[in-house]
This record gives sequence, C-alpha cells and structure tokens, in this order.
Amino acid sequence: MRISAEQRQTIVQAARQHLGAEARVRLFGSRVHDCLRGGDLDLLIELPHLPADAVWQAVRLEARLQQLLGEQKIDVVLAGPENASWPIVEEARRAGVLL
Repeated sequence: MRISAEQRQTIVQAARQHLGAEARVRLFGSRVHDCLRGGDLDLLIELPHLPADAVWQAVRLEARLQQLLGEQKIDVVLAGPENASWPIVEEARRAGVLL
C-alpha cells in the first residue's frame, strides 16, 4: 500500500469528521499495489446509508483531504445499501484495503 501511516490516519479521521463515526474507508486502485508508481488516491467510504447530498459530501471530503495531504488527485466514492451493486463499489470492496 503506497500511503504512509500518517496519511492513513489523516484520511480516516477526515472521513469520520465529515461523514460520521460509522464511516469505513477503503483504499483501492493503483495505490494498493506497492510495485506500481503514481496514480491518484481512490477512496471508498462505506456508510450505513448514503446522505441525500452524497455528491456534495464527497466533493467536500476531497477538498478537505487536499488541504490536509497536499495538492493531488483524490477520488471519493460514497457507498451505502442504496448503491451497493454499482460495479465501482463492488470492485472497491473486493480489491480495496480497509484503512
């Protein structure tokens, strides 16, 4: 996994501050693989239920993470029972690493 322990802690804390203590964070995509280089930060945030303003909440979290971690490409996908069957959610759950 190509993020530091400090980055991991920062990501989880920010997600829980913005979306609640129940938020579970998974890193997925290229950053999971130590042998690869570069790549954006792909995060799946699992919630008991999606908020009504899920897109807005994802954008707010991306912006906050950029403030905390520095300018970089960050993609946040929010997941709940409402979108559990989306291919991106299924793949992130299958191949992602729980932070």
